[in-house]
Amino acid sequence: MENPLAMNDAPIDAVITWVDGRNEDHQRRRFEYMAKSRLPLHENATNPHRWACSDEILYCLQSIENHASWIRTIWIVVECEVPNLSSVSEELRAKIKFAFHRDIFDGFTEVLPTFNSLSIESMIWRIDDLSERFIYFNDDVFLTAPLRPEDVFEGLTPVLRGKWVNLTEAEHNPSFRSDPSKFNHFMQINAAKIIGFDANSVFCAAHVAHPIRRSTMAQLFGHHQDLFKDNIAYRFRDLRQFLPQGLHNHACIAANDAIIQPSCDYLHIRSGQGKGGPPAETWAVLESVSNREIKFLCVNDLPQLEEVIPEARDWLWGAVGGFPVGAHRLGGLSPVSLASSC
Repeated sequence: MENPLAMNDAPIDAVITWVDGRNEDHQRRRFEYMAKSRLPLHENATNPHRWACSDEILYCLQSIENHASWIRTIWIVVECEVPNLSSVSEELRAKIKFAFHRDIFDGFTEVLPTFNSLSIESMIWRIDDLSERFIYFNDDVFLTAPLRPEDVFEGLTPVLRGKWVNLTEAEHNPSFRSDPSKFNHFMQINAAKIIGFDANSVFCAAHVAHPIRRSTMAQLFGHHQDLFKDNIAYRFRDLRQFLPQGLHNHACIAANDAIIQPSCDYLHIRSGQGKGGPPAETWAVLESVSNREIKFLCVNDLPQLEEVIPEARDWLWGAVGGFPVGAHRLGGLSPVSLASSC
């Protein structure tokens, strides 16, 4: 049996999922499979912003180097193309490895290609050589202050961020099912119910980097393999899917093996935030990142934020702690170029 105290010194990896929806082959196949769908696809599943690439991954990576240099390996999960990392330091590039869909879906490749983050998140724990404890980032999540290992794990125990929410209205109000902004409610409910929680008591994780135990995901896959197979079978997001991080979190909570962080050390800039209002109000929100108690930042749609705050990229540059000397303040982080690795 593993000693939780000894695990304090065990490695912690980071996993980031990435796609560039500008890639012509990706677009062609995405539209092809959309057209093949036998049932109407949810608006949340087909919004092109879901695959947009605005170089956020470069800011995400730099934030890890600046604020969590103790992370052992940074895994970037991709289909075939990989991002151009020439603007990050050699030290950071040395930590980065790529995990390809064909490998993490080994044995289940009939569901590929997939354009569904929920399907991909269901399988990231299968990355070869991934550490037992890892942190999962969407590429629009950034660190903005020093992060310690004990901020995300105490021994083997994950430190969760979020809140308990009553989501029963989502089950009884038909309008919720077609509302893209409510889509996440159903993913959370479905995950909670698998573990035995009701819709009136769902732990909704914040938009942060998520601490995950690989062995917990492996056990859940073993106990609920049919549900996982169903989850990865959807090429586009579907209301019947569960949120893999939510499944992990509720399993840990049910086993009394989770710590819920009581303080709010994160900031979430939602898609479209500030539109129609005075820029000064949005600036006031952005400037709160300078509070060193804020460790996690999520910017759901950087181009939309730039419509409100044209200097948003400069702001984000500073928020993550800056880039190495020699990196051009804006032009050096040019659109990610692609290099085939398939």
